Amino acid sequence: MSARRLIGVKCPASLRPLTVRADPGHWYELGAPAVTRLGADHVILMRKDPPFDTEYIYSTYILERAEVAGALVVNRPRGLRDMNEKVYTAWFPECCAPTLVTRDMAAMAAFAAQHGTVVCKPLEGMGGHSIFVVAPGDKNTNVVFETLTNYGQRFAIVQKYLPEIAATGDARVLLIDGEPLPFALARIPSPADNRGNLAAGATAVARPLTERDRWLAAQIGPAMRAAGMLFVGIDVIGGFVTEINVTSPTGVRELLKQTGADAVELLMQAIERRLASR
Repeated sequence: MSARRLIGVKCPASLRPLTVRADPGHWYELGAPAVTRLGADHVILMRKDPPFDTEYIYSTYILERAEVAGALVVNRPRGLRDMNEKVYTAWFPECCAPTLVTRDMAAMAAFAAQHGTVVCKPLEGMGGHSIFVVAPGDKNTNVVFETLTNYGQRFAIVQKYLPEIAATGDARVLLIDGEPLPFALARIPSPADNRGNLAAGATAVARPLTERDRWLAAQIGPAMRAAGMLFVGIDVIGGFVTEINVTSPTGVRELLKQTGADAVELLMQAIERRLASR
């Protein structure tokens, strides 16, 4: 049976009411389980932190069945599968600093020799997990390449190190249905760390978007909108995009606290517009 013929078929789902509180010690509460049949009046927010593994892929398959039944899934399951947060930057090379995705350790070494200090990281992580900064002459270089690629058996990413991160941070620009929030959240690494990740101890500083930020958003935003990716975060260091986050972009609460810009409210409005236009 074609997907077109299946549109409107009800898909059973187990649900539980959720109450969320601004209390780190008791921030949510689940109600009693219930079963319903998903349809065009339902919205599913898919928001799960990486690692992006086979269980995540299986979840997107199931969510696609809900989508076929008429539910609006945010972000769209196919986009979640197709847009690896590190690799998808290759679709926008004009926005990025020199980048290499490979499992060839010799190619990684040649890239490092060409560009000097480089950043090396796995493709499936988050929160600064297993990010290495390798400078020329570092005797740990080969160990880093071996560890990240499992001796040439697994892909990893290498990027030219952008020294601007130390002063201006790793800026998160949020895209709501392709349009940027007017403020970015610059995550400034601590003096003891290279990583601009809040989970790694970086400091969050909100700032207005620059003209370069807006240009980058204009290159990437329309593709996100067309693919049904309503909530996306692009990471910008020194005017270059290093990642395109589609699974669980963060920074919303910090931006709201520091600027009053409410990304969640804008996302809910975008969802309502999508529902109304169907």
